[in-house]
Amino acid sequence: MFEPLQHIDEALLRKIHLTWANSFLDEVLPFFRNPYFWAPVYLFLLVYMLMNHGKKGLWWCTFFVITFVFCDYISASIIKPLIHRIRPCNFNELSFTIRPLVICGSGYSFPSSHATNHFGMAMFMITTLFTTSKYILPLALFWASLICYSQLYVCVHYPSDIIAGATLGSVIGYLFGRYFRLRFGELKG
Repeated sequence: MFEPLQHIDEALLRKIHLTWANSFLDEVLPFFRNPYFWAPVYLFLLVYMLMNHGKKGLWWCTFFVITFVFCDYISASIIKPLIHRIRPCNFNELSFTIRPLVICGSGYSFPSSHATNHFGMAMFMITTLFTTSKYILPLALFWASLICYSQLYVCVHYPSDIIAGATLGSVIGYLFGRYFRLRFGELKG
């Protein structure tokens, strides 16, 4: 990776992982990485859309899932194998400073698939539901950001991994959201 960026990434990661750490966050933030924690939120959203919006809700759910699939495939199966960036928790020069909060994993780091997926879904929700609910923007961005921050806190990604993933996911989510709105129109409250 680009040398100055690597130094900035490591400095920010140390600040988040070591300086801003406390026992409460050590216990809570690892949960935000776990699909058993966040999957019920998305399942609830899908059921809600199906129950309240009929056929258009079914199409919304389909596009929501497609957004997730595209985000995950592009980040994990296309970009990560091309970049081959080692996770910070597996990087020898950082390993002595890392507090083991989760199992590191052997996959690559750039971009963060969590960031890509959650920002993709957040941007899809914002693009398709913003006119229905003014709260969707802050809630979706807060949720995706919290999940991404947890990735940094437990030291499985660098900040640039998160920024790249969030950017990629936001673009994909926006494009699928715009297509949904052009094809199916707005969802009414």
